[in-house]
Amino acid sequence: MSPVETLKRLFQIKPPAASKAALSTDVNLRRIMPYGDRLNDGAVQLSFTLPVAAGPEAREAAKLYVEKIGLAEVHVATMESMGMGFSYFVVFARAKHSLDFTKIKAPKAAFEKMDLDKVDEFCHEKIKRRLVVVGATTGTDAHTVGIDAILNMKGYAGDYGLERYPCFKVFNLRSQVSQEELLRKAAELKADALLVSKLVTQRGEYQKELKDLLKAIKSDKRLNSPIIKIVGGPRMTHAEAVKLGFDAGFGPGTLPSEVASFIVQEYAKKMK
Repeated sequence: MSPVETLKRLFQIKPPAASKAALSTDVNLRRIMPYGDRLNDGAVQLSFTLPVAAGPEAREAAKLYVEKIGLAEVHVATMESMGMGFSYFVVFARAKHSLDFTKIKAPKAAFEKMDLDKVDEFCHEKIKRRLVVVGATTGTDAHTVGIDAILNMKGYAGDYGLERYPCFKVFNLRSQVSQEELLRKAAELKADALLVSKLVTQRGEYQKELKDLLKAIKSDKRLNSPIIKIVGGPRMTHAEAVKLGFDAGFGPGTLPSEVASFIVQEYAKKMK
């Protein structure tokens, strides 16, 4: 039995169309909980690895650990060996706690979202020239899906990439670009905005790389001023990006028009 089938059987989950809770608008935003089959039933799924060999004791250890962190009705749906001395688990359980959604303030880049035509009109009126955008996946990182989705003409989810915008001149340097090469090309192309894509690495190594890059940007007299600095990645948040020293951070699901809107509006601010 698959983990999904086990979850359905354990919590008697029905298809969303048949779920009254899914259709209900009577949601108390001051007390929200995870949702499985019934509103506020607390159904959750966890996956994790323990440094013990797969077996009855390991399965029981997984159950006890989930109970220890405060979850109830624990069911270990899957246990798989991860090699000598390690086991992987998928566990279903119920959470007891709720939170007040109305008090949540999520850090995010401040800008007005505009479509392609409005971005182009804004740039024409406020900046009066095309902006040069240079993007790359830096270091040893070879993942380009994110940066391509933002820069390439076809874009993402029906939202055109920055290459299609008349107000931008875009250069996608692709993957595994060294810090030195990125800055050399940025200076050569007279970049107005730098877009850096990074995967989150173990032990925070990516943070050191990004901090080193920012120091190099600040000290490189060849670069344009102002220059917009944006970092993105599958686990990147705006709060972390700003803390590191970037102007903005964009994570999964970001549309090219959002990045385009931020670039022109932020550049217009920095011009003043």
